Amino acid sequence: MSWTDERVEILKTMWGDGKSASQIAKELGGVTRNAVIGKVHRLGLSNRAAASAKPATTVNKPAAKDTTAEKPAAVAAKPKQEEPANPNATVIPSRNLPIPPRKPIIKAGQPLPPQPSANEISAEALANVKAVEKTARRLKLMELTERTCKWPIGDPATDDFWFCGHPVQQGKPYCEAHVAVAFQPMSSRRDRRASR
Repeated sequence: MSWTDERVEILKTMWGDGKSASQIAKELGGVTRNAVIGKVHRLGLSNRAAASAKPATTVNKPAAKDTTAEKPAAVAAKPKQEEPANPNATVIPSRNLPIPPRKPIIKAGQPLPPQPSANEISAEALANVKAVEKTARRLKLMELTERTCKWPIGDPATDDFWFCGHPVQQGKPYCEAHVAVAFQPMSSRRDRRASR
């Protein structure tokens, strides 16, 4: 289907009349709703939702002022804004909702946060991981697929950072050796901690 001048004019007319993209697609035939929306954007036709929203807000504003004038003074008085519970949080002015403070960013070259220690991983799983990492494919981020192990190895802030790349275990993001480390049953972790 090609956009002839006649079809474009029909689209412009129907869009201006407030018809939906689905209605226009049905009228034109041989074109989808998404194709109509794409053509509307390429033609730069106005967004009707934004245009109709402006007058509606200006009409509602006087009505809102009239209803507050009828309320008693104690109810109509604007409540005092409370301070956010967290003094480091910023407040969004339009909603008065606190934004939680951001976690500090670890700069390149600084040590990573504590990782699970070797004591929390079984000796057999740790041996398997070390053996697998010796034969890993050493993929970069852009080389990963849904079939490659996404276990990160090394410090992401350095050039010596890569991903395992071995075939993944079905339904998991990692190879068999890394799944054994990542998805440990809770009871075995608890047992190893208790034996320390």
